[in-house]
Amino acid sequence: MITRRDVFQAIADPTRRQIIHRISKEPLTMNAVAEAFEISRQAVSKHMQILTECGLVVMRNKGRERFCEARLDQLHEVASWVEQYRKHWESRFEALDIYLTEIQNKNKEDGTC
Repeated sequence: MITRRDVFQAIADPTRRQIIHRISKEPLTMNAVAEAFEISRQAVSKHMQILTECGLVVMRNKGRERFCEARLDQLHEVASWVEQYRKHWESRFEALDIYLTEIQNKNKEDGTC
């Protein structure tokens, strides 16, 4: 059984987020990516495999070297998901603000505050 990884799994790990950040500026070789972290090259390769499976990274051969390129289109899925909840929480906070204002006004009228 093959497990398809999604973009949410990719960004769940801080090391993978750092890798994405680094290669979003410019394509880097595997060695350049690995040198930036205090983990083994094998661990970086596992992270890159997950990022590749999610479609956030593409590996390109250029001569003898393999370059990691960011493909950030997949992050639109995350942005849409976050936006949905941002709107939800903004409306909740607006309702709370209205409620607190009503309580303050009522307390001022009653002279209890």
